[in-house]
Amino acid sequence: MKRLERALKLTLAWVMALLLWRPGRAARATARLSSAQRVLLVRLDNRVGEALLTTPLIAALGGREVHVVTHAKCTRVLDGLPGIAKLWGYDDRLRWLGRWSPGVRQLRAQKFDAVIDCGNWAEPSVTALLISRLIAADGVVIGPAVGPGRALMDVAVTARADTQSELLQRLHLLSALGIEGDARRMAFREPRAALPSPAAGAVVNPGGRLDYRRVPKEVFIGVCLALMKNGRTPTVTWGPGEEALASAVVAGAPGAVLAPPTNLDELAALMRSAGLTVCNNTGPMHLSVALGVPTIALFLHMPIDRWGHPYPPHQMVDLTADAGSTEQMVARAAAAIAKPPEP
Repeated sequence: MKRLERALKLTLAWVMALLLWRPGRAARATARLSSAQRVLLVRLDNRVGEALLTTPLIAALGGREVHVVTHAKCTRVLDGLPGIAKLWGYDDRLRWLGRWSPGVRQLRAQKFDAVIDCGNWAEPSVTALLISRLIAADGVVIGPAVGPGRALMDVAVTARADTQSELLQRLHLLSALGIEGDARRMAFREPRAALPSPAAGAVVNPGGRLDYRRVPKEVFIGVCLALMKNGRTPTVTWGPGEEALASAVVAGAPGAVLAPPTNLDELAALMRSAGLTVCNNTGPMHLSVALGVPTIALFLHMPIDRWGHPYPPHQMVDLTADAGSTEQMVARAAAAIAKPPEP
């Protein structure tokens, strides 16, 4: 069913590309981009990490009027971030009306000079492609040169061949505006919550959205024991539907503390107070890195080169080769904890 759904979406995108095609579009875009000042970034994914991975573009566009449209559930991630002139939560009601739907109509009226689809550079996001094109009206659309994007964009940006990094590939989209750079740093606002006191010692987040890339709870029990051996008291945090998992980790590591329910700002404040985060490759990993908190991320079945942040003070640990041995995974995670964070 997934393959059929994907095929139908791609077919729709190619049909729309033909319907929305205009002669001379690319030539006109080149001339207009040199003076583009009002820019809209489009990222409609509802995941915290995806929103944070877009934040380096906001800083790189400094000096321009930058608007961002994101999934309504992700406005909480970007709200209050310096550099955003206006944050829009995408209204997907009556989406089938296309340019006349509420979400497209209100943004189309803004008459942006450039609309940048910050979608997946390896696999086309058909919804984001179509919405970016419809929002732009007479503005220039920039996006990844993948699938129907080549026809729907005014400027289709070819992926960099020298990196797999999701963050750097998104930054590369700005090359259409003459902006080049390898700035890897994500950003998050100053947490809107009081810092816990005393410091927790370490935040351990054993949850994650997808089971197949989540490290087993036994590994996080071992992580908590290793942290306590190294003089850090672990506070085990959890998201919606993960309290039982967090409780099981705490039960297996006497001395670890179960965190209360936290919103995004409270989790951010807890991470900053603790000074160390250990987690899966998931939203809290990107949040911790965006805060500048030393982060040990345990990867399973996902490429660090694409999704990780392998630079000091962070450690990205690929446990895929050790997936058949819990003991080996614990040993490798414990070794990372024993290694002091680099400045």
